[in-house]
Formats: sequence, C-alpha cells, structure tokens
Amino acid sequence: MQEVIRLCHSGEIAEGSARGFDPKGSGRDTMFVVRRDGLHAWRNACPHWTGTSMAWRKDAYLNADGSRIVCAAHGAQFDIWSGACILGPCIGESLVRVTLIESEEGTLSVDISQLETST
Repeated sequence: MQEVIRLCHSGEIAEGSARGFDPKGSGRDTMFVVRRDGLHAWRNACPHWTGTSMAWRKDAYLNADGSRIVCAAHGAQFDIWSGACILGPCIGESLVRVTLIESEEGTLSVDISQLETST
C-alpha cells in the first residue's frame, strides 16, 4: 500500500548540498537527497554494513568539494548520479535509490514503502 509523505520544497535543498529526512518518524534520517545537476535520493544505509548511517552529523553526506557521497563510518565514496561505490570497501555495490515525487509547485514527497528493509 502506498503511503506518500511530504519531505520539503525542492528549493530548500541548495545546489551542491544534501539533506537527510526521517519520513517514517523513526527518530533518525532514513533517506537523503542530494542536489547536484538535479535531485538524487538514496536510502541512508551503506551497503558495506547494512543499516550503517552514511552521515557523521546531520546532513553531512558529501565530501568536501561536494562531488561524491561519502560513508563516514567506512570512508566509502559513491557516485552521486548512480549510487555506485567507486572507492572503499564496497566497490561493486551501490546505494539504494529512492524515487522522489515532485509536484508542479516543487513539493518533494516520497512513498515510504521504498524505505522498508527486507530481511
């Protein structure tokens, strides 16, 4: 069953930045959105160790120049557009993409069923 939750207005995420979200109300960010030549959304979980949060502090998902997503726990680096690990212990694995819904007015939402973890 689809349950769509509003995240924010797309204009609230600046070019070259990232922002974490907790659409399920779990008490921690379970996904994040990067704005770099478009919007790219990912589960906040490193594929190296399932469930490991990517950021070392709120919204700190990118390297210093904003060109890659970085896992603070393992140092793995990921391509912003594909989510593929390009450096670190999980080469050959990828982040899990989250499909965003953007309204004509720029409101970003997500179907939270995409954030369910499988066992």
